[in-house]
Amino acid sequence: MNLSTHAVLLPVLLPLVSAALLVVLPDRFRLLKAGLHLLTMLASLAVAVVLLLGLDSGTTNGTKVYLPGNWPVPFGIVLVLDRLSAMMLVMAALAGVGSLLFALARWHRASVHFHPLLQLQLAGLNGAFLTGDLFNLFVFFEVLLAASYGLLLHGGGSLRVRAGLHYIAINLLASLLFLIGAALLYGVTGTLTMADIAQKLPLVPPADRGLLHAAAALLAVAFLAKAAFWPLNFWLPSAYAAASAPAAAMFAILTKVGVYAILRLWTLCFPATAGDSALFGSGVLVWGGLATITFGSLGMLRSLQLSRVAGYSVITSSGTVIAAAGFDQPALTTGALFYLASSTLGAAALFLLVELVERQRQVEVDPPAPDDVVGRLPAFTEEKAAADANLDDEQGLLVGRALPGALAFLGVAFFTCMLVIAGLPPLSGFVGKLAMLQALAAGAATGTSGSAAWVMFGLLLFSGLLSTVALSRAFITHFWATQDRAAPRLRVIEGVPIVLLLGASIALAVGGERALGYARAAADGLHAPQGYIDAVMTTQPRAAPR
Repeated sequence: MNLSTHAVLLPVLLPLVSAALLVVLPDRFRLLKAGLHLLTMLASLAVAVVLLLGLDSGTTNGTKVYLPGNWPVPFGIVLVLDRLSAMMLVMAALAGVGSLLFALARWHRASVHFHPLLQLQLAGLNGAFLTGDLFNLFVFFEVLLAASYGLLLHGGGSLRVRAGLHYIAINLLASLLFLIGAALLYGVTGTLTMADIAQKLPLVPPADRGLLHAAAALLAVAFLAKAAFWPLNFWLPSAYAAASAPAAAMFAILTKVGVYAILRLWTLCFPATAGDSALFGSGVLVWGGLATITFGSLGMLRSLQLSRVAGYSVITSSGTVIAAAGFDQPALTTGALFYLASSTLGAAALFLLVELVERQRQVEVDPPAPDDVVGRLPAFTEEKAAADANLDDEQGLLVGRALPGALAFLGVAFFTCMLVIAGLPPLSGFVGKLAMLQALAAGAATGTSGSAAWVMFGLLLFSGLLSTVALSRAFITHFWATQDRAAPRLRVIEGVPIVLLLGASIALAVGGERALGYARAAADGLHAPQGYIDAVMTTQPRAAPR
């Protein structure tokens, strides 16, 4: 027994222990709390990366199974790490580190319990990605949602309270449907372990098949509401726009928990080999996903508030992944998983940028020069202008005019973010969309996808166009029309998380072939779930030490 044996438990255990310590520490030890929180976040990111890189060593079918209580399956709790869950762990940790670094500039002082709430949300996210049974999926859902309620209200204000009430109401209703669906499914199959459910579904008698489908439909409604699936996504733009910047960045991955649950359970329980229940609900996923893409893209175009544009981009990405999964084609799911990672990182970075970009509209008329403020980005200046320098229409110097470093950084970061979210070359969003377009064209050419493939093909291009228009309009408004505005103030620590998130997205594009290979292996594992089932069901408890 060594540390690697229990490494699968660490993504849940680390944030839970850290949250407990952060609650106990008095608020006067603010610096100690921030340091402990940052150390734990970095440790969680390191653990997630190590788990992802070491997944193929010492695993069964690329799947590592851990029994926390050492009870045999399906009687005890089971944690399962495969390529999809490992990818989601890394994304959650990246979003957590980015949110915390940004909050350390000022947001972590807006309420007493910001640090433990963020850790609890990370614990709930990681647990939801790792759990192998429905009951604990519900438990971790409630943990992350309870933490998100507090984070949404972080900073106070009537706008956050109003949006928070809507957010809480829709999630409580979804949780109720989750419980009812899980109870019905348990009544039909006699188990809540996902692999055991998948193994027993073909044995369900025809008389109980309708009850089985009703249970699956209730669970789907609960997951799709959390995934911002149309028409269950009316709550998201207002809630995410009202949240503080670090909370909204963390919420970018929160929405993907519902997407993950759909990917996991639908491919596991209703594959093409499931007999009478084969591909149950695939039409709803495909056409509902296409409607979600349309709704999100049009929402981006009609929104003038930058935070709502970011919220609608989250809706668009969720609809894209769900629609792609509904085709049940590994090649298409490969591109969707790559796009999932890229769009989540881009959305998290955009939510952080929203506050910094809009802050320059709220500064004083004559703010301090950015060069004179400690800890802030300097201005990029030319040498003193020559006597014969070019002049603009108002006889102002064009050569030698200072370009504030903060404005230059924000402009480059926003433009990069636009490329990622809209799926434009040469960044990672384009790689994911191109992989999906190729798979859709191949499926339509062979006649295996039907007319829906061409509809999605056109919508991917159309959504990219609308996203480009919406974000370009915001870019012009905030950066090209700022001649008379004071230079924005930006602390270095606020720029670091944006560099981290966009740097990870750029790394996906640079290592596109390896990342696509990983996504291809994850998609193959999803659409051939027998390896997952065998890995879980053959895991035996460890013998007691003598």
